Amino acid sequence: MAVDLAGLGAAAGDWRTMAGELAKLADEVRDGLTRKAGVARWQGVNATVTREFVGKTAKEFADLQKEAESIANVLTDAHAELVRCQKNARGHAESAGRGDPSRQPPDPGLLISDGPNGTVRVTEAMCTPEGPDQRTADRIQWYADTLTSIVQHAAEIDAAAVRALRKSHGGDPQNAGHARHTSLDEEQLPRAKELAGLGADANPQQRAELRRLWDSLSSTARARVWLDQKADLMAAGILGPTAPQIAADAGSGKYGSESPGFDDLATKQRMELLAEGADWKGMTDASRHMSHYLGNSGSPLNLPVDKMMVDVPEFQSYIDKIVQENRGGWHERALGEFRENNGKPASFSFEVKGSEGFYFIGDDNENWFYAVGGVNSNVTGVVTVVPDAHGNPKVAVDYQANVWDRYNWDEGKGVNIGPMKIPDGEMAKLHRVGLAQEFDMFGSSSVQHYELGSVEPNNDPLPGPEEGRDGRMNPGREQQQDRMTDAPGRTATR
Repeated sequence: MAVDLAGLGAAAGDWRTMAGELAKLADEVRDGLTRKAGVARWQGVNATVTREFVGKTAKEFADLQKEAESIANVLTDAHAELVRCQKNARGHAESAGRGDPSRQPPDPGLLISDGPNGTVRVTEAMCTPEGPDQRTADRIQWYADTLTSIVQHAAEIDAAAVRALRKSHGGDPQNAGHARHTSLDEEQLPRAKELAGLGADANPQQRAELRRLWDSLSSTARARVWLDQKADLMAAGILGPTAPQIAADAGSGKYGSESPGFDDLATKQRMELLAEGADWKGMTDASRHMSHYLGNSGSPLNLPVDKMMVDVPEFQSYIDKIVQENRGGWHERALGEFRENNGKPASFSFEVKGSEGFYFIGDDNENWFYAVGGVNSNVTGVVTVVPDAHGNPKVAVDYQANVWDRYNWDEGKGVNIGPMKIPDGEMAKLHRVGLAQEFDMFGSSSVQHYELGSVEPNNDPLPGPEEGRDGRMNPGREQQQDRMTDAPGRTATR
């Protein structure tokens, strides 16, 4: 965050000037010395040697110009990327330090410091004996991961620039012009393709590196990878959300901070009966999530977002509205990049959310009301523009809906399903006494493809959630199996 990048920017500018001056010299040599030597009526050994020398000299001027331009391109791109990294790092650090006093309870300010081996350490500005609540712990982890990723990206940019400069120079001071770089794309694109080729087999570190490379590539390079390896990129999670997946509230308290009593054991037994009854009532998702809570593992749970949209049309409409409000801007930007790239394919990513969150209403769908309640959600995707057979732009978008939340029973939440009632506070206490455990939930829908139009935008209806679900397990059966697996004292073979 503190490094002065002005020197790198000045060096890029100096090399840009050098490339321009060498271009002028190369033109003068070609149009002057080389042309005169070629038409001179001079015969003999000296004439042959001189013409050869003039030709080599002219080529060397051209090679020097090519090398200088390549170096200027590499330094310019590296400077722009590092400035972007620095701006992001400073912005996140300032946001973390401020916290959010307007929330209830307030988000505390966080301290940012260097960690070991290129990592970033994030801690509470003012520590408390009980330690951070769930939301603060999530914020600490998100800022640490995000800032560490920025540092890693800066190191990757630096390494790519070093490789490009070495190739541009060639290692021989008497022989110029070995490789020509228009940007860092030439260094980053092969690695991006290699990582994309791993698809679903990519590990978390490789997925993170691929995301950083994807963000660094130019729109034309990004389009090349997308058009060639679209399925692999999606399998590797390139459409996954980057927004902070942070608990909406502090939760019910610290896990296992109190000793359980007889009443708590009775509450857990009633919850187990309630989960069983909810399942027989057809509330498979509410049953599954409650069973997972009682299972006490605290492990994350996947949300079947397609099923959520099918079960609750209002949620589908909510997601569709996000897409509809943004598709005009995506179309306009795609046309702009198409013009800037002289009619070549271009791609860009996006991540957008609605102006308000979505809350499932019990009267509309009791299953999802008890399964998740309110959720955080957004839409991510890639817009691609390619020339059609006549050279006109053809714009399309591939997008998915993402949902995440934290399953907890904080104060103010009770449950009433059929004749079974558990009062406010009793279910939350099970987390504090260590008989149940809160957990994170997240999931993404199937990827939908939609044609945004050509010169004029397309306003056809958006695709529905059922489309593109080939190969998925029957959602009802999948939910039932997960509930059986998570239920305390019960197992099921998947």
